[in-house]
Amino acid sequence: MNAPLRINEALLIADRAFQPFQCVAWALQDGNGELSLTVIDRTKRSIGRKQIPSSAYTDPAQLERVLEQAREELSRDGYNLESWSMPH
Repeated sequence: MNAPLRINEALLIADRAFQPFQCVAWALQDGNGELSLTVIDRTKRSIGRKQIPSSAYTDPAQLERVLEQAREELSRDGYNLESWSMPH
């Protein structure tokens, strides 16, 4: 996957990266293009947050690094995530 990602593609990828938890994502209306991700558990409690600049979520390699880093942080905090790899 070498072509730049659209925001909807990045959102779908991010959602799959944090299974079995839910990933809620949104872009702020201020126009800076930053994507905000919040991972929530089954009780709707936030267990992780990440801000991703548009330069990172449009580039598949950068998005993969950001998501892997966020997954590692959740794992260190004791959350068990399903296995995941960046779609290619």
